[in-house]
Amino acid sequence: MKQYPNVTIFDHPLIKHKVAILRDKNTKTKEFRELVEEITTLMTYEAFKDVPTRTVEVETPLETTEQTMVCENSVAIIPVLRAGLGMVNGVHTLFPTAKVGHIGMYRDEETLEPKEYYCKLPEGIESRVAVILDPMLATGGSAVAAIDMLKKKGCKHIKLMSIIAAPEGIKTVAETYPDVKIYVSTCDRCLNEHGYILPGLGDAGDRLFGTK
Repeated sequence: MKQYPNVTIFDHPLIKHKVAILRDKNTKTKEFRELVEEITTLMTYEAFKDVPTRTVEVETPLETTEQTMVCENSVAIIPVLRAGLGMVNGVHTLFPTAKVGHIGMYRDEETLEPKEYYCKLPEGIESRVAVILDPMLATGGSAVAAIDMLKKKGCKHIKLMSIIAAPEGIKTVAETYPDVKIYVSTCDRCLNEHGYILPGLGDAGDRLFGTK
């Protein structure tokens, strides 16, 4: 697959280990949900390394020192409904004050095109770093549509975090929006004729919420 400067594909044994269990068709809903959160937390460490910071003075038991802290209200996480909800707690583990917005989309099973049905974003989204959460980056259509929506709202700093991606989806998003940083745990082989990632893990939403 072509390398893109705005794409980070993780190569970490802990993430690989958790993804292997995540893929297993015998992994139950509770464990699946916990794994999604754990993988997201590991990804957050890298994806949030350039968030806005400020210098503060902290008084230790011995003296006063200057320290670095993340700027308040600088980040918003935007899960794509419904599967993106499974990643929210993974980010909040490390960044509990991050505001949360929601974008609702579904994929037309015939055209494979995304259809929007809901959008609710935090106030001042245009001045925040907006991080889109979606466990699966398949065709890239939903991700591009979500980015389109954020840009129309004035967002200038956008990131995308996905756990499993297909080369087709990475190519679509990376080439459509080279200014958007993309973070992916694993890049899989390809899409099948129905637009599902292979080897993938099935439908992330169904497996997260036990609806199938």
